Amino acid sequence: METCDVAVVGAGLAGLQVSRLLAERGYRVALIDRKASIDQSIHTTGIFVRRTLEDFSLPADCLGPPVRHVRLYSPARRSLDLWSSHDEFRVGRMDRLYQRFLNRCICAGVEWMPSSQFIEYTRLRQGIIVRLQQRARSRLLRTKYLVGADGANSRVAAALGLDRNREWIVGVEEVLESVPLDGPPIFHCFLDPQIAPGYLAWAVHDGEQVHIGVGGYAARFDPVRELKQFRASIRDLFDFSTAQFVERRGGRIPVGGVLRRIANQDGLLIGDAAGAVSPLTAGGLDPCMRLSTFAAETIATYLETGNETELASYSGDLFRARFVSRLCMRRAIATVESRALVELGCAFFRLPIFYWIAWHVFFGRGSFPNLRPLTAREPLVS
Repeated sequence: METCDVAVVGAGLAGLQVSRLLAERGYRVALIDRKASIDQSIHTTGIFVRRTLEDFSLPADCLGPPVRHVRLYSPARRSLDLWSSHDEFRVGRMDRLYQRFLNRCICAGVEWMPSSQFIEYTRLRQGIIVRLQQRARSRLLRTKYLVGADGANSRVAAALGLDRNREWIVGVEEVLESVPLDGPPIFHCFLDPQIAPGYLAWAVHDGEQVHIGVGGYAARFDPVRELKQFRASIRDLFDFSTAQFVERRGGRIPVGGVLRRIANQDGLLIGDAAGAVSPLTAGGLDPCMRLSTFAAETIATYLETGNETELASYSGDLFRARFVSRLCMRRAIATVESRALVELGCAFFRLPIFYWIAWHVFFGRGSFPNLRPLTAREPLVS
């Protein structure tokens, strides 16, 4: 039977990061994913915010040009422009970025186990036995600790008896290339409960790629149909005559805030599995990086000491206290179904105080809290 110190289930950004950090500390890490290839079925839009770009060193060739301009649209398509003097967003080329992360993991000694589905685990006196399904055969892996990085509907969370996401929106987007850009890169955001109930529709053009998407509560819309109609409705903004289709992405986005119970003596959760997504903006890349970094430190300390009290700081209750206002705003947004009410709200954004609030939502540096001081930019990949 194969053995390792830590078994990480899920090779998204969270799983890749925690695997590398632990391997670089000298731990034997197995990275498990049901996909055959790291760049298959990517779900995230991949929009990195300024705080992440400043605190973590990401490879420039895996990022699109910077975006400083946001244009916000009401249901009646009245627009409001928001500008920043900083490079606020960069859209990741996620297939390339994931491959770079994986290469770094392998160089650090991580065992890559693709085409492997997590089935269950059993605690024995000698450790944990994880059962995987690889095509037509089962595979057993002995480990000391288990990490769930397997998305919003986490099988690992269920197996560990930890909390699970109960509130999410669904999103779908298309990525296009060879679409002309007239002017600087721009992030178009559309607030319309008919197109995107409880969230927004977006079109990000950074000069190289266009990401067009819709998101909202699944019970209130058909995302694929709305995406098609939304794309047709913005032909006055983009010339799609030369567009080349790259891929379509989609998936669940948890918006209920960080879950309360996300760790126990057998394992812990990171990324979407832990609900580490902003309840208000549904941004998850910055929380993913920060929580995964903290998770690696927590796991290392726990394995070194064997003291379960070391896991107490890895508690969703501690994190949720920082997001009370965003959770309240999420509850309020979820109830709004009237286009007229949203139109009125967008009109308020033109007033100075509300304009500042809108500016702060898009450009503010509030995100997942730093769980330890960052004295220098974290080296994620070289």
